[in-house]
Amino acid sequence: MGIFSRFTDIVNSNINNLLDKAEDPAKMVRLIIQEMEDTLVEVRSSSAKTLADKKDLARQVSRFEADAEQWQQKAELALSKDREDLARSALIEKKKCTESAQSLLDELGHTDEHLAKLQDEITQLQEKLADAKARQKAIIIREKAASSRLKVKQNINSERVNDALNRFDHYERKIDDIEAQVESYDLGSKSLADEIADLESNEKVDDELAELKAKMNTKK
Repeated sequence: MGIFSRFTDIVNSNINNLLDKAEDPAKMVRLIIQEMEDTLVEVRSSSAKTLADKKDLARQVSRFEADAEQWQQKAELALSKDREDLARSALIEKKKCTESAQSLLDELGHTDEHLAKLQDEITQLQEKLADAKARQKAIIIREKAASSRLKVKQNINSERVNDALNRFDHYERKIDDIEAQVESYDLGSKSLADEIADLESNEKVDDELAELKAKMNTKK
């Protein structure tokens, strides 16, 4: 199983738990990033162990190849001494060493392929982790802004605010009533300035009436 399939199972499981608990998005993002970081540490540790195993295999290959070379030399020595039986036995040992070395070389090839795929997945996970951290800031900012707006909306639509506004209306109506009472006391009572203004107005009307009478008399 690749690290991404394992990681996806872990993340999906936690996301489902969060959704069931109706957790906030910021907490969900932090959990996903934590899972990614934990997975990255785990895979890097596994990769380091695989590299150590690879070096150990390489050392074993070198030993088998060296042993095979030694058996080759022993076979040549035995043959030079007319000991064909010993030369045959030495070549058999050489063959065993060569086969062991080849088997380990095949295993090393598979290990290299595994390490290459592992490194590619690590690189992808690092890129996704960097992207998640960059988006985390934006998500947290959006979450805070949305929460603030929600509080404002809740306050605007709350009963307390509506009651306060209703009280304002009530007080405004009371003030209107008081002002109307004050104005009612002024009805029928004129100030000195008002009375003088009325005299001036009446005087003008008298003058116009006199002019009109004079004009009509001249026409007779």
